[in-house]
Amino acid sequence: MKIEYLQEVGSTNDYIRRYLESGEDIAVCARRQTGGKGTKGRSFLSCEGGVYLSFLRFFSDFPSRNAFYIMQHAAVSVCRTAEEFGIEPVIKWPNDVLVGGRKIAGILIENTFSGGEIKNSIVGIGLNVSNNLGGLSDIAVNLNEASGRTLSCGQVRDRLIAHFCGTGFLQSDKLYRECVRLGAITVVTAEERYAATARRVLDDGRLEIERDGKISALSAAEVSVRL
Repeated sequence: MKIEYLQEVGSTNDYIRRYLESGEDIAVCARRQTGGKGTKGRSFLSCEGGVYLSFLRFFSDFPSRNAFYIMQHAAVSVCRTAEEFGIEPVIKWPNDVLVGGRKIAGILIENTFSGGEIKNSIVGIGLNVSNNLGGLSDIAVNLNEASGRTLSCGQVRDRLIAHFCGTGFLQSDKLYRECVRLGAITVVTAEERYAATARRVLDDGRLEIERDGKISALSAAEVSVRL
């Protein structure tokens, strides 16, 4: 895979779009972002000291129903990277990677669909390494703090690329299910908040829950989950 290194960019996800007509898989890395993007239109803190990386991958014969494989693959790649440095992360469904209850990374997936298939996918990952988290330190953590070591962004970046490129989607599916945190949760929707038990992640990426003895499935686009 071709890799491009940048000092600064607005957003690696936005920048990598210039390669959409190339048909070639590529990764773009930046030391900092001035307009980092999170899920649901949120901004993503991207000061120097983190790994800010986007992958563009092209597919053939990739059914849209398997879109969740891309998300879980990204989360597993982050987990495997953290584990190399003595950290034991967990995944909060669908793709929040936590250490000690605090987020260590952000993941943003942007897929292009056509005729019931995924034609390409932009996978953005921001991984905290030594960056100053400021007022977010109660909900976020970096690798240096979590591991008690001084790690370089280049070292972490190279391992993240290796895991993302070296692990297949089906292998990631098994690893995701080992890392995802199940059990007691709080479900938050636009209308209500309630306690439930997370039972398992279904093949299509929905979360199966039990509430008051009844089984149902949740979509990540419709609800938020609190551990």
